[in-house]
Amino acid sequence: MMNRIKNFFVRHLFALPISLTAWFYLLLNTSVGFFGATGAMIGAYAGTLFVSKQVQISRTAKRFGLSRGEYRAIVDQLDQARAKLRELNTSYAQVRNVHSFRQLNELNQLAKRIIQIVEKNPRKFYHVDSFFYAHLESAVDITSKYTMLSNQPLQDSEIKHALITTKEKLTTVKELLESDLKRAVATDVEKLKIELDYIDVALRQHLPKQD
Repeated sequence: MMNRIKNFFVRHLFALPISLTAWFYLLLNTSVGFFGATGAMIGAYAGTLFVSKQVQISRTAKRFGLSRGEYRAIVDQLDQARAKLRELNTSYAQVRNVHSFRQLNELNQLAKRIIQIVEKNPRKFYHVDSFFYAHLESAVDITSKYTMLSNQPLQDSEIKHALITTKEKLTTVKELLESDLKRAVATDVEKLKIELDYIDVALRQHLPKQD
């Protein structure tokens, strides 16, 4: 998210001087007039924003070893995931007990962490694609159903049974998200182990030999 905000401001900071320069040049050195120069400035601003955004997309995709199409598809999945996460958060106001609130918060934190990891390294998407295509959607649907059932004024045996079943499904979804998170950080853990092993070997090589 921070990179997207940074890129947004970079694009506008880059477009502003270019469009203003074009405006002053046309206004002072041509006969297009104020409105013509202003129209050209707006066009230059929009065109610079578009071009700089495409350059940013290409550079970011290349940095992570992705094609432009792959990167744009991952960004689209991230946007959809954020929307689903906001939908999941709307259930906070509807829960009636501490246990349900804690369970919802755990789901929220797991989902948020996975999204943040993929935002930081889009290649991680391929380790957790099931989260984006299925698991997060399941979390939203089941949570919505659970809060709806728990808020029913009449809690007959059928509703109570449905609540128990839905609660069990929420536990299953939580386990799926935990598994997704483990896969998301697995390569980082392996990299850390390699680095620690390397440091350990380097230290042993520099220790004085004992007689």
